[in-house]
Amino acid sequence: MISALIHVARPADPDVVDRLADTLGALVAGVAAGLVGDAVIVASSHSAAIDTVAEATGAKLVLHPRGGSAWSAGAKAARREWVLCLEAGDVPAEGWIRILDRFIGTARPDVTLARLRRPHTGLPARLAARGEGVIGVGAPRPGDLVRRERLLAGPRFVRRVAVRRLTARLERS
Repeated sequence: MISALIHVARPADPDVVDRLADTLGALVAGVAAGLVGDAVIVASSHSAAIDTVAEATGAKLVLHPRGGSAWSAGAKAARREWVLCLEAGDVPAEGWIRILDRFIGTARPDVTLARLRRPHTGLPARLAARGEGVIGVGAPRPGDLVRRERLLAGPRFVRRVAVRRLTARLERS
């Protein structure tokens, strides 16, 4: 099972509740399949609307200090070994449950990070992805499936971590 961490970058944004609902709604299939065990919403500031969504869905709400790592703060509240990092508005595409379940079931203990495919916005993003494939990843980002212990160690990885690319894809709502 995994924990889903959903980062809310701008809690005051009027569309944040809709994006958060899209992401949480997409995770319901993972809960039904026995893959997603819990959800943690991570925000930089308090918002009554986000409180309401968290309470209605059973997600835990964690506030992280500005300048601090949202992923590390959320990992402290997560209850599973693997953590799926998402931004509010991320929606896993069809087939994600099977792919993540298979990966978790077969991952060796030394594998600590897998990355779902995200829509690239241009040449710089594609070049950065190629570079990370060669030199590794220095910090997690939305769309990463990470062992919780790595996130608890801090916002940046001590040594660069090899990326295991997954065929599962994220879309934006």
